[in-house]
Amino acid sequence: MPEPVGRGKRYMPGLDGLRAIAVLAVIAYHLEFGWAPGGLLGVGIFFTLSGYLITDILLAHMARHDMRLVDFWLGRARRLLPALFLMLVVVVAWVTVFGPAQPSKFRDAVIAAALYVSNWQLIFQHVSYFARFGAPEPLGHLWSLAVEEQFYIFWPFLLLLGTRFVREAPGAPAGVRPRLAVATLALAAVSAIAMAILYHPSFDPSRVYDGTDTRAFELLAGAALAMVWPSRKLTPKIAAGARNVLDGAGAAGLLVIALMIWRTDQYSSFIYDGGLVLLSIATVLVVAALAHPASRLGVLLGWAPLRWIGVRSYGIYLWHFPIIVLTSPSGAHGPDFLRDALQVGATFGIAALSWHYVEEPVRHGALGRLWKRLRSQGWRPELVSQQGWAAAGVLAAVLLVALVGLAGAALDPNAEPPVVSGSAVASPLPASQISPQTVPVDEPAIPGQSSCKSVVHIGDSTSEGLTSTNYLPNPKDRSEAQYARVGAATSYFAISGARSIDETFEGEPNAYEAALAWREEGFRGCWVFALGTNDAADVFVGGSVGDRERIERMMSAAGNEPVLWVNVKSLVPSGPYAESNMLEWDEALLEACPEYPNMRVYDWASAVKDAWFIDDGIHFTTPGYRARARMIADALAEAFPSGGGRSPNCVVH
Repeated sequence: MPEPVGRGKRYMPGLDGLRAIAVLAVIAYHLEFGWAPGGLLGVGIFFTLSGYLITDILLAHMARHDMRLVDFWLGRARRLLPALFLMLVVVVAWVTVFGPAQPSKFRDAVIAAALYVSNWQLIFQHVSYFARFGAPEPLGHLWSLAVEEQFYIFWPFLLLLGTRFVREAPGAPAGVRPRLAVATLALAAVSAIAMAILYHPSFDPSRVYDGTDTRAFELLAGAALAMVWPSRKLTPKIAAGARNVLDGAGAAGLLVIALMIWRTDQYSSFIYDGGLVLLSIATVLVVAALAHPASRLGVLLGWAPLRWIGVRSYGIYLWHFPIIVLTSPSGAHGPDFLRDALQVGATFGIAALSWHYVEEPVRHGALGRLWKRLRSQGWRPELVSQQGWAAAGVLAAVLLVALVGLAGAALDPNAEPPVVSGSAVASPLPASQISPQTVPVDEPAIPGQSSCKSVVHIGDSTSEGLTSTNYLPNPKDRSEAQYARVGAATSYFAISGARSIDETFEGEPNAYEAALAWREEGFRGCWVFALGTNDAADVFVGGSVGDRERIERMMSAAGNEPVLWVNVKSLVPSGPYAESNMLEWDEALLEACPEYPNMRVYDWASAVKDAWFIDDGIHFTTPGYRARARMIADALAEAFPSGGGRSPNCVVH
């Protein structure tokens, strides 16, 4: 926190050091440094610290009987809005001029950021904070600022109610509110329980990670600390033993924070089943030590370089993610020393300029002084210096470009990333409502024909391009024509971007349920299961059903009919969709195949070329989908050739 503007407020430099640690952890996470997979926990540190500071300020005003909510909110606006709006304008102008073009929902993201509702916009649009399969969105990090701002808006009302109706015990020290702290912790417990209930290890955790309701306990933990540990009541005159206990507790909290940043990641069930509660407790211990004027730990973390970063941490947080996203090459994964150094340097440099020329002047009343000057002297061009006119001209030009970009110049409707999990792209209808894709077979019989005359193709988003007129404008390239080419004149497609075998999303049928629906409709023919990408990821994050059981469920749904599985591959280096998880799924297919005479596995993973993948490392380009449609059809003919036989080997190439 920067040094207070108002008089009588104590500056706590150690807290700026903690801010520095938090923002550096978040940067390390977004740069994908292997030693900080849990760097996203820096946001939780910010939450608890903000809860303490804001509640401490509000309670101090209440104690002086000068609490004016409008003044409080205006102060928050002066502190937060100028830097945010500057960043939004520059980022929109940048993508307008230099690209890359953003999906149409980018406009929604800008508006949501300006209104501090980014977290709910991400939730309602089913945008995953973690599993981003297109290029990351440059404003995706603003969800946390939305959570904090919503807290700033609603918490003062709750605090006023609490101070009015929660009476402290007679004889309680002045300015200390233990009963109110207990009530606040009760609210925090409700929030933490909501996170545990809503979290499901088989699903993307973005809902519980982004939600104000499920993250409020971190802010409330800091608020409860402020009620029993008000900074204005702390004195440097304490016993040596008490100081040792204080510093020891703070050091223990720092150790827990460091271990969690080092040893956890966004998909650890531990984080959502109590890990973030532990982080809040650890942060409370650290804040309690750093806020105390007798703490030696506060002196240590008040080291000038850390304090410099901490003072500018808001601007650093604002700028780091768009800089990383917009200056990293397409498909880049993992650290690159030179690029990372330049990105961090640019982040710190721009944040320093923002602090010096925007945040600090506005925070100290520059806009109010300018308004008073204009009212007293009137508007005259000579009142503005040449440098002022130059700055105004540049700002106006950038703002104009940004407005043009928001009007549509920076948007590309075709830039929408495909979805692997987190939201359904296409809802599979019951079999009775789906018309078969029948293609006349007008080619003469040639070698490579299949005994399959009809096919049901059940797939996830890696199959969407097989039937897409956008990816494959020539109908002969699409899967229905390719299946017809090898003899399967009638083909049915049940493809959904959020599909896995066991998990369902928002009531949509999973792959097993889709297959059962076809069986109930009386389908008899061949099956193509282009599944596994989501299943491998679901198993990785803790799904209750393993790879083998998923395969067995689909085989039971198909009965004794011929089944061709298409195995999977990704170029993703880590996380749920990492290639290592895909390999485990493929191995499970190979182990299951000998037990089912009617099962064959097409080895797409060996055939696909890296050049066929788009930047997300999971989905495919037009040439990739063209080849995929043709090669799956050829594999069907090889696995189940005309005449009713089967290939001698489980794996077909």
